[in-house]
Amino acid sequence: MAYEFAKVERKGRVTIVTLNRPDVMNALHSPAHFELHKVFDEFAADPEQWIAIVTGAGERAFSAGNDLKWQAAGGVRGFDTSGFAGLTSRFDCDKPIIAAVNGVAMGGGFEIALACDLIIASENATFALPEPRVGLAALAGGLHRLPRQIGMKRAMGMILTGRHVAAREGYELGFVNEVVPKGEALAAAERWAAVILQNGPMSIRASKQTINRGMATSLEQAIAEQRDYPAVKALAASEDYIEGPKAFSEKRPPHWKGR
Repeated sequence: MAYEFAKVERKGRVTIVTLNRPDVMNALHSPAHFELHKVFDEFAADPEQWIAIVTGAGERAFSAGNDLKWQAAGGVRGFDTSGFAGLTSRFDCDKPIIAAVNGVAMGGGFEIALACDLIIASENATFALPEPRVGLAALAGGLHRLPRQIGMKRAMGMILTGRHVAAREGYELGFVNEVVPKGEALAAAERWAAVILQNGPMSIRASKQTINRGMATSLEQAIAEQRDYPAVKALAASEDYIEGPKAFSEKRPPHWKGR
């Protein structure tokens, strides 16, 4: 399917989604949000696609966030139930999603990255939640995800000042997984995806769901309830659940089916 504001490429088991508004540093407006909702719905529903990578078109930006010029010109704001870029309120996708941040990730752009499971950043990447500087607030998940990912005081230090954080500091703060040379973010994200693909996809989905659900409750409750999580039940009933130990005992690579 052809899209107007995103490029979608499938490489084996990996779906690469490129935010494609480089003329405005990949800032997103309402039509783009609704389109990306469809893009990630399609990825989530495709049994042949196991990992997604999100990046930005051009060399300058991952995403500058909300298209303020569109808004100022009277453009209607809004997005589907999945939130900003079809991701920030998407809580039911247990497949891994990797952000390949190739430049500026500001406001909603940073919130897109924070909604992903991993952030791989080029050395020229810059992160910020600068909404208070223009009288707004980072309400697409940034105010909740950043404190959970790097701790309250560090997050407050970024949010209350709106300051820009370089990729290396993002790594030190803990929200960036790897920093790579300029122009290599996507290749590095594909390398991470290749390593993940060596593991059982059902195991990966069960692990992601268990982490996310467990973080929302007490440790005691999480451990007591984890075997009732849908992805954990699906793992235990899958062919891969048998294939993994069998391949190990036969000293051969496993042949994962994702079911």
